[in-house]
Amino acid sequence: MSTASLAELATLVGGTVEGDGSLIIAALNSLELAEVGQLTFINNKKLAKQLATSKASACIAPLDFSDTELPLIRVSNVDLAAARIHNHLLAEEFEATGIHERATIGRYCIISGQVSIGPLVCIGNQVRIGDRVRIEPGVVIGDNVEIGDDCVLHANAVIAHGCILGKRVVLYHGAIIGSDGFGFATDPTTGEHVSKPQVGIVRLDDDVQIGANTCVDRAAFGVTWVKRGVRMDNQVMIGHNCVIGENSIIVGQAGVAGSTVLGRNVVLAARAAVSGHLHIEDGVMVAGLAGVHNNQKKGAVVGGVPAIEIKKWGKASAVFSRLPEMLKELRQLRKQVNELTRQQ
Repeated sequence: MSTASLAELATLVGGTVEGDGSLIIAALNSLELAEVGQLTFINNKKLAKQLATSKASACIAPLDFSDTELPLIRVSNVDLAAARIHNHLLAEEFEATGIHERATIGRYCIISGQVSIGPLVCIGNQVRIGDRVRIEPGVVIGDNVEIGDDCVLHANAVIAHGCILGKRVVLYHGAIIGSDGFGFATDPTTGEHVSKPQVGIVRLDDDVQIGANTCVDRAAFGVTWVKRGVRMDNQVMIGHNCVIGENSIIVGQAGVAGSTVLGRNVVLAARAAVSGHLHIEDGVMVAGLAGVHNNQKKGAVVGGVPAIEIKKWGKASAVFSRLPEMLKELRQLRKQVNELTRQQ
């Protein structure tokens, strides 16, 4: 962890300082928890009363915020500025502790001298590991894996044989990269399921982050490809031969079936499901619990099962809650029509 002046932090995020720019900041914290010497942040004027009672020494605030006497860093995007400042203050210089004596290293590996490999790590044969890589206890790395510079592999993550990680990749606890894809053929006579060999790999590009207990399956043939800057939450499932486009976000328990291609900046909300062999174009947003069964055009926003345009889904959902009442009314109308028909 480090400290910085308010002016230095403002320069970091392209903001402007109002007040004492020489003020030294040691940490960023919430309005409720911030202490003296710490920086907090506020997104709108409704939080002005909470800011007034905060112990924070300074605040990141929107350009039009003025209801405080605290020193400010004024920015156009508070959340983005707070994230960048928080990362800067928490940054620690990499410490190369080397390879722990209780780690197991295979044959013909090429491992940088600038690494930190913890106890009970198991590394296969012909593995390449770059500079400033941190591998926590219990990680398993298969044969012929390549890991780029500045990666962090948290405890009990697994990278199966042949997979490739770019630079600055983060795997959180229990993430599984390169398990076999779910593929089989069924004998119609006996009902036996015959597994199809999965002989491809997984490729994670630079700056990808994979959440705890998330699984990215290896390709049947070729590559399952997660492109630069993708963020996956915990317990996400990515099937074999999928392509996940740059800077896409996949939230907890969402799933993408095999051979589906997601474009850039796609967002799948929690527990969304996408069928296989689909093309989801750039900027598509899928609501939580939605089920996508067809291709989606650029910028589409969909929800429901099967997923439809979000406004239609909202209207349909509102009608759904009234169905019992509407059914009762329909039965009454039918009864009235039958009575009128008999009177004719």
